[in-house]
Amino acid sequence: MVKNEFFPEIHGNFGFGCMRLPMKDGKIDYDEFSKMADAFIEAGFNYFDTAHGYHSGESEIAVRECVSKRHDRNTFLLTNKLTEPYFNTTEEIRPFFESQLKACGVEYFDFYLMHAQNRNNYKKFKELKAYETAYEFKKQGLIKHFGISFHDTADVLDMILSEHPEVEIVQIQLNYVDYDDPAVQACKTYEVCEKHGKPCIIMEPVKGGSLVKLPESADKIFRELNGGSNASYALRYAASFEKVAMVLSGMSDMDQVLDNIATMKDFKPLDKNEQEAIQKVCDIFKGLNLIPCTGCKYCIEENSCPMSIQIPDVFSAANAYETFKNWNTLFYYNNVIAANGHGKASECIACGACEAVCPQHLEIRALLAKTATLFEKKE
Repeated sequence: MVKNEFFPEIHGNFGFGCMRLPMKDGKIDYDEFSKMADAFIEAGFNYFDTAHGYHSGESEIAVRECVSKRHDRNTFLLTNKLTEPYFNTTEEIRPFFESQLKACGVEYFDFYLMHAQNRNNYKKFKELKAYETAYEFKKQGLIKHFGISFHDTADVLDMILSEHPEVEIVQIQLNYVDYDDPAVQACKTYEVCEKHGKPCIIMEPVKGGSLVKLPESADKIFRELNGGSNASYALRYAASFEKVAMVLSGMSDMDQVLDNIATMKDFKPLDKNEQEAIQKVCDIFKGLNLIPCTGCKYCIEENSCPMSIQIPDVFSAANAYETFKNWNTLFYYNNVIAANGHGKASECIACGACEAVCPQHLEIRALLAKTATLFEKKE
């Protein structure tokens, strides 16, 4: 296993993201998650990542039940985050933090991040002295390392790191499709981390699964390499950057865990042929005009849509149609999206709450209108 040169307590360079846990009957499947966590730890890895908003507040509890209660504390590392909707005064930060410790069943967090920082919510974090308050937690031994997760343009990250040199690590979105994307600015934000000497945690290395279920022409390129899975190329791409300390994967089943473990336990950077293949796949994606939604669900979990539109699923159906041109996606749209009282794309009231929390900075209202035109006229 590769040695982590930035944080020796981290085993390897691969972490378990707890935002897309296995589900059964509408709830997190504790039995399956426990087996997945066991396999992850038994393989020698130890880094878990959660946040209060993940799975509508249930991710932290699942971590407690499936990891904290079942494994010695010195066998795993746990990261949590301070998220903007859950505090409105400086005085509310500590009680919220203590509730997170309790929910996760631990006495300290190994890493604690200011969550999803951008030019808008950073103002609130700054005004309410969130950074200073969290850093006090570090002085008290309640957190071991202090950092941020980030979703905005590179100039904003540069400003934050200039104002807060005490930040030890930065979590950014980086994958081979987003690297040159002008909205995500993965390349530029990575370069800002380099400038400030901050190691990176990579989120969305497989872009919410989009880099696993590839269009046929892109899938063929990787199959001709006679190597690993589509996910393996995406993970290795993200982990190949010099300042990357950790690549997170939001795993949803045991097959994903085993495939990712096989990829990262004996990690090897991409060779020239693999790099050329990834560039060809990028070129294919650029020609598809897909909606770059990662399925993070911030738009419906942390600031619920008043019309109960399942925005990530709506966009998934639209992308499936653009990729495969198969009208089976219409049945998916009707039977899954509009079922159980969920709103249709055309029922968007353009309130903008979704766009305010979208890490990808998508023009969701316009995209919903476009998706309604694509599907609902066919009903």
